[in-house]
Amino acid sequence: MNQDNPLPVPPQLSIECFSHLVGAIYDTAQDADSWSACLEQLRRKFAGNYCSLIVRRASAADMGYVISASGDLRVLSRHHPTVGLSPFSSMRPERVVTTSDLLSPDEWRASLYYRDWCEPHGIFHVMAVDIDLPGLGIYGLRITRPPEAPAFSAADRSLCEYLIPHLRRALSLYAAINHDRQVDSMYRHAMGQLMVGVFVLDENGVILERNAMANDIIARGDGITISSNKLCASYPADNRKLYQMIQKVLSQGEPGKTSMVEAMSLSRPSGRVAWGVVAQAIHSTEWTEGKRRPSVAVFMRDAESRSEPPARLAQQLFQLTPAETALAIQLANGLSLDEASEALNIRRNTARAHLRSIFSKTGVRRQTELVRIFLNSVALLGNQP
Repeated sequence: MNQDNPLPVPPQLSIECFSHLVGAIYDTAQDADSWSACLEQLRRKFAGNYCSLIVRRASAADMGYVISASGDLRVLSRHHPTVGLSPFSSMRPERVVTTSDLLSPDEWRASLYYRDWCEPHGIFHVMAVDIDLPGLGIYGLRITRPPEAPAFSAADRSLCEYLIPHLRRALSLYAAINHDRQVDSMYRHAMGQLMVGVFVLDENGVILERNAMANDIIARGDGITISSNKLCASYPADNRKLYQMIQKVLSQGEPGKTSMVEAMSLSRPSGRVAWGVVAQAIHSTEWTEGKRRPSVAVFMRDAESRSEPPARLAQQLFQLTPAETALAIQLANGLSLDEASEALNIRRNTARAHLRSIFSKTGVRRQTELVRIFLNSVALLGNQP
């Protein structure tokens, strides 16, 4: 089928029915859980007893992954030792194939795959197509019918061919969206481990989303809170400055303008070091105009937060022993050598010996330098979410 010149709606379907099927296919791009509902609609349309999507094929080291819809029937097992013997395992992508294209009825019934896999599940007629997504893999669509049902017709094959481009695009969209979500999750995790709270505001200053560290900052109730889903400083003077800063940044969010970064500090009732706050415009584009669009990013950091890099990664980065790593982390968190030795329950002379070894391995000469390299190292990013 020529993708640049898609064929019209199949003659055996109404536009409404075809549109409904295509809509169900594209719903899967946003939500993987929608695949079961989509496959169920396809199963019913093709009057099958099973409709399955092979997401990951079984191998000796992997059970594989198959999504199946089977109506009121029990769901098809995900893996079986004879799946590798399937005559549909090495098909040319985008080509719709049925059992009659590959084997005679007697050959099909005599095959080990049919006897051990299909017959126990009430499967006789199979229509299959593989969809190749370069760089992502090959997905397999399988629709089946029981022995007493008619074989798949030319009309069934034609409808399947019409749906292939839509299935391919939906799978590509899902892969792209899922990739973006994974990357976004990684960035959120990294920002959290760097102890940076992130708030994303809309064009009215209303909070659209926030990361885990932002939630932790709000939970402390120490200098910054949320009121009517907007950021609110504890002190009136600070609150006015915060409002003015956000409004100023909002005015910079128009396309074509240089993004200006604004900063301020927020006092904390606890008396601890003030919050550092930075706000930056998120430029809109022609595709992101309208209400409730991300317009401002507000970043907050606690200068007094304690760093907790994973000991194993710190050891690997600086070639330290477990004891030296424990001492270095305590010093990086602002403790003196005496305080660190007390916290670790070791003698001061032992701590001094560890410190000399740490200086030798890291190439620093002063404790302040040690703190700097630890706080600036990538070890913090290795914390589990």
